[in-house]
Amino acid sequence: MDHGTQRDAPPGRRAGPGAGPADPVAGRVPLAVVVVDRDGLVSHWSRGARRLFALPREEAIGRPAPDLLPVSGVLSEDDDHTGYGSYAAYDGLGPGLESSLDGRLSYPAAGRARLTVPGSDRLDVLWWAYPLVGPGRERLLVLAADADGLRREHADGGPEQTTFERIAPGFALHTDFPGAEELARRLPEILPSMSVGESARIVAQVLELGYPVLEFSQNDRVPVTPDWGVPRRVERRARRERAARAMAAGEPVPDDLRDEAEDLEYAAVRERLEFLNEVSGRIGTSLDLSRTIVEVSKAVVPRFTDVAGTYLREQVVAGEGFPDGVPDTTTMWHRVALEHTDEPGRWDDVVPVGEAMPFPAHTPFFQCMTSGDPVLVPRITEEMGHAIASQFEKRDIRPLITGRSMLLVPLKARNVVLGFMILLRHPERPVFNDMDRVTGAELAARAGLVLDNARMYTYQENVAETLQDSMLPHIPARMAGCDIATRYLPGTLLGRVGGDWFDSVKLPGARTALVVGDVMGHGLNSAAMMGQLRTAVQTMAGLDLPPAQLLRNLDDLAQRLGDTHLATCLYAVYDPIAGELHLANAGHIPPVLVRAADGASELIDLPTGAPIGVGGVPFEAVRVPVAPGDRLVMCTDGLVEVRGEDIGVGLATLCESAAHPAASMDDACDTIIRALGTRGGRKDDVALLMARLNGIESDAVAEWRLARDPAEAGRARAAVREQLHDWGLPKLADPAELMVSELVTNALRHAHARPVELRLVRADTLLCEVDDDDHELPALRGAGPDDENGRGLRVVSALAREWGASRTKAGKTVWFELTLPRR
Repeated sequence: MDHGTQRDAPPGRRAGPGAGPADPVAGRVPLAVVVVDRDGLVSHWSRGARRLFALPREEAIGRPAPDLLPVSGVLSEDDDHTGYGSYAAYDGLGPGLESSLDGRLSYPAAGRARLTVPGSDRLDVLWWAYPLVGPGRERLLVLAADADGLRREHADGGPEQTTFERIAPGFALHTDFPGAEELARRLPEILPSMSVGESARIVAQVLELGYPVLEFSQNDRVPVTPDWGVPRRVERRARRERAARAMAAGEPVPDDLRDEAEDLEYAAVRERLEFLNEVSGRIGTSLDLSRTIVEVSKAVVPRFTDVAGTYLREQVVAGEGFPDGVPDTTTMWHRVALEHTDEPGRWDDVVPVGEAMPFPAHTPFFQCMTSGDPVLVPRITEEMGHAIASQFEKRDIRPLITGRSMLLVPLKARNVVLGFMILLRHPERPVFNDMDRVTGAELAARAGLVLDNARMYTYQENVAETLQDSMLPHIPARMAGCDIATRYLPGTLLGRVGGDWFDSVKLPGARTALVVGDVMGHGLNSAAMMGQLRTAVQTMAGLDLPPAQLLRNLDDLAQRLGDTHLATCLYAVYDPIAGELHLANAGHIPPVLVRAADGASELIDLPTGAPIGVGGVPFEAVRVPVAPGDRLVMCTDGLVEVRGEDIGVGLATLCESAAHPAASMDDACDTIIRALGTRGGRKDDVALLMARLNGIESDAVAEWRLARDPAEAGRARAAVREQLHDWGLPKLADPAELMVSELVTNALRHAHARPVELRLVRADTLLCEVDDDDHELPALRGAGPDDENGRGLRVVSALAREWGASRTKAGKTVWFELTLPRR
């Protein structure tokens, strides 16, 4: 739609700088047509725009529209209006084009501006802006005309009632026709989309009003009449002021001012609706409670009020639940935000944010919180100011509130009062009225719902964090022959509770089981499934099941628990004495092994296996020799997998970052997290376990085989005492000798065919293990005064740092630990 095909202005009339030949058709004023895209750039520049603004099309296309249409310099009452006829009373009302360009106007707008055009005097321009909707790039249609040309039309064309402009997308029409009936008949011929009835309505409206009309139909909206410089402007403004004074005073509005009063009421309602829509768009941008509180407070200052104080229940601030029922005088209210337009710091010392206080029953605050309805105080009197100030010990709040208008609005959600807002206006500002009360109630309802959503989310987050923390184990930094470091990173906040876990379990023979697993999915169900599987792994690891058998049993258990969730699991057993890893995999990503000798890293080649819960799939285990100082890195796929990227890229990055030198295990974990955990697109949880495999030297291990002879108990005591002296641990000889005597005696008594084995391991602690071929585990039991048995394990339990028993393939192992003395 190019409006540049319109004819130029009549002879002798300047339509703008660079205007071409005059238009022979009287009463036709050329229009400049500009289309602005969604980036604010000019995408169409008509011939009329070239003439009016003296700028070629090739220099205009693609430039920012405000640079070419600088209408912010709107005429003011100080401008010289001499010679402008009926436009001389223009008072500068109306929005600038910038407000249309930045999207703050959602309806057609019109205005008047004086521009400085190169090579010409200042140009007085009338403009119209239409929003464009649809899938295209175009966002705004701007029409502009030379106001001086329109003024001359009025001067040369006779009475104003015979000349008017009907501006619609693409046409400028004038009443050159002899009568209204003829005009109404001809309009559909010029505008094919217009019906005869619609044209008759437009003509009647124009003849009745007697001044230009901007007609625009979008979703059956009412016609928009531009409010720039039209005849009888001063008179209409005076009538509107009279109607406003009558309405403000509560007096009956005279019949001749009813239209103006209705317009004012409509404008006030529209303004409040726009305000509420604006507030709704500014609050609730996140589910963070603190941020939501600040958004709610800032949304009302200064447009609606000058001071806004927000108070919330103590439990709301803490993200906790609270009992149902109406608040009472014991309810504590936290001042969580305070926004004002006073000088900085004036309120900070008197009413600091963070203070908690109750409110007595006789105060308007208590009335608001218990009734759940807004409370309006047109002016705070000296007496009321003194009563309110009495709630603030050793602080005089009266200078801040006396004489101001106050509105208290409750913050409610689901009929529960979460808090309230204190809104104050300066004495020179109009007092709050009933319409403000309604507006405040609607504002509080929207804010209360947003705050309650944030409160509930915070509460659920606290529950989720507590649940997650309770399910994730607190792994000691040192196990027998290895050092361990872990990291857990939650996914997105909405999926904070997940099914990722890691664990380590102490096994017989100074071995350690290292586990990483991942239940597919998020939420409480996944976390609950994770808790069940982790507990099962710990239990079966305590039975010293081989890795492949453990995963087989875990798969069977998952089948019994239900097929709702699948899980992956990597299970590794580290033997620091033998210097090897025994691993099995159930659908998990492979671990990384970093060699201490050369710093090289590699993915351990494992049979992948099927995820836990599939059922009926065998699992295989492999043994990998390791050297002291090697590092094992196990993680869940959330660390290496990013949507849209091949997982091989993440695994390569994992190998590279794991091999990076680090001063400590924690630093090594942080290096991996920095390399992989901060990549864009990560939404899954991350569990990371790193173990430095230090090993245990052969000279730190002593073993004896004892025949099934009761006399072997004495040989065991002597051997232990001698070995501890050789290791430089004489202080441990007495308790160790006593406990070894008890365990060996029990083993010799219950052994069947195989010899009893005794082993001492000097690592971070002194570990003693006694193996026999009896599968029945010993247990603590009470012993009476005359009983000869039952006291041995009580002695071990009293003297040992830790002790335990576990089944093995051949029978059982009973062990205890003693803390090494400080050197």
